[in-house]
Amino acid sequence: MAGQDLLHTQPRPMHWLATATAISAVVAAASFIQPPDATATTARDATGLHPAAAPDPSKVTFPVVCGPNRLDVVKKASGDLDGDGTAETVAVVRCHSEMGSPPSGVYVLAQPSERRAAPRIVATLLAPAQQRSVQTLTIKDGAISGAVLGYSTHDIPRCCPDVRKSLKWQWKGGKFVQSELPASVSTRRV
Repeated sequence: MAGQDLLHTQPRPMHWLATATAISAVVAAASFIQPPDATATTARDATGLHPAAAPDPSKVTFPVVCGPNRLDVVKKASGDLDGDGTAETVAVVRCHSEMGSPPSGVYVLAQPSERRAAPRIVATLLAPAQQRSVQTLTIKDGAISGAVLGYSTHDIPRCCPDVRKSLKWQWKGGKFVQSELPASVSTRRV
């Protein structure tokens, strides 16, 4: 065949090295080219410091007794819930279980002003003793929303919640106020 005698049909290690070097040069050059309005600054809070990251639930000791089982953080969401310009974290925790629906606890975490200090629990929105399981959790416009599963009577097996409610918590008057959709809309047999 005529094509076999052409140099470019028989790549050698030097060809691969040259190609890799050329690609690296293009990528490096592209990192220096920026749009004229691009900035590399980050926001600072009123003290001139960078704002603290949202509290990390893994650094908190929750008031939940799980016996020999571990405690799981099953859901978390962060946002400014009280309008102070710092992010709080809402954590849904429950004891680990291979089956069933263990009750959930829903806690609001804040980062103390000493940035190296561990986050602290500032509010309990739902205690595990209430025997509810949190199905969904979101934060939007400073309000916390969640779908919560529960039981209509004590005769319902704890594995199988039969009531669903949509709850909302919002910071008002220095505390979190809970509201829910009317029973005809939000409570239904699951």
